Formats: sequence, structure tokens, C-alpha cells
Amino acid sequence: MYSGNLKVTLILAAAGVGKRMGLGYPKQFLEYREKPLFILPLEVAQKSEIIDEIIVVTNGENIELVRNHCEKYGIKKLTKIVAGGAERQNSIYNALKCDNESDIILVQDGVRPFFKERYIEECCKVVVEERAGAVIGVRVKDTIKVIDENFEVKSTPMRVNLIAVHTPQAFDGKLLKEAYERAERDGFLGTDDSSLVERIGGRVKIVLGDYDNIKITTQEDLRFL
Repeated sequence: MYSGNLKVTLILAAAGVGKRMGLGYPKQFLEYREKPLFILPLEVAQKSEIIDEIIVVTNGENIELVRNHCEKYGIKKLTKIVAGGAERQNSIYNALKCDNESDIILVQDGVRPFFKERYIEECCKVVVEERAGAVIGVRVKDTIKVIDENFEVKSTPMRVNLIAVHTPQAFDGKLLKEAYERAERDGFLGTDDSSLVERIGGRVKIVLGDYDNIKITTQEDLRFL
């Protein structure tokens, strides 16, 4: 188990608009177990002895709604609610600019409701002991094909080397900020937080997670709730 006197902050990405869900409102406010989806990972962070502070990034028009929900459900570690940007990367960068010198920063999707305390512990342990970024992921079950724009198969990578990446993703705070700053300066848009760290030469390791750590993205995903 990770233990230490380092400052650890969780950034929760909850600025999606939910177009693919067709709900008419952002999917992070969809209720599960009588609570908005984004509250469930926050409750885990609130109970964790490792997490010191929480920053939530959401749509500008929903800041007060997020604040009200956090007050209702006792998310007392919340220090800031930040308006998001055009892309997820812009939103996380906005949150990072508001962080107060955290030693370790974890980034978590607001619509992954099955967040676990062990993810926090194991990711922080990798950051501290191995001086590497830590990303929760699971082994790919299906064979993956690489295709071109005409859907013609070009290659079949070895499945044993493939991981489906989830959140949380954890990093040294200064390294993550540097990665985001350089991506902003270079106009680079990555697919996740770790891709930005990898881009500047940072080491990233996988922490094996669970297949139930799903991201609610489409209506089909609701059957898992």
C-alpha cells in the first residue's frame, strides 16, 4: 500500500456534453444508484486516505450544479471547480493551471463510476517507487486489426502486447504539467494524459485494472449499470 507525506490531487474530468448518449443533458449527470455518475468516483476519492484535494472540471454553465451536488454528497476535499475547454485535453490543462504544486496528480473520467481505492494506491505506488506514470488498463480480449481509410486490413498486432487504457492515470505533478504545457505550445492533441507524457520522454507503466471499470459513453453502455 502506498503511504507518504506527498500532496496528492485528483482531477475529475466531467466536462463532456453527452452527444453520443442522446440524453439531452451531459452524461455525467445521469443518475445511477440515485446519484449522478460523477459523484461515485468522487466518493471514493473523498474516503481515500491518500487523496488530499479534488479539482473538478466541468462545463462552465454547470459549475454551480456540480458545486451543489458535491455539497449534497459530502465531497469536502473539493478545492476548485474549473470550466472546461473545447477538448478533454484543454479541460485537463485548465485544471492543471489551477493546481497548487501537487506532488502527484491523478486524472479520472467522471463517467467511470466503478473507480476503486486500489487504483489510487497502486498508481501512486508506481509514481513514487518506480518514478513512472501509472495508467490503469486491461488486457485486450479481441484480436485487433489495423486498417486504412478504405477499411482494408494492413496488419494484426500481437494481442499479448495490447492494453485497453482506462483511468485513473497518475503522474508526478511537475512532469504532467510540463507535458501539457509543451503539447499546448506545439499544438499537439493527444488521445489521453499518458500520451502527452510519453511524447516528452516520460516513462509510463500499466497497472492492471478490472473489466468492470467501464466508461459510460453510449446508450449501449447503460446495460452495464
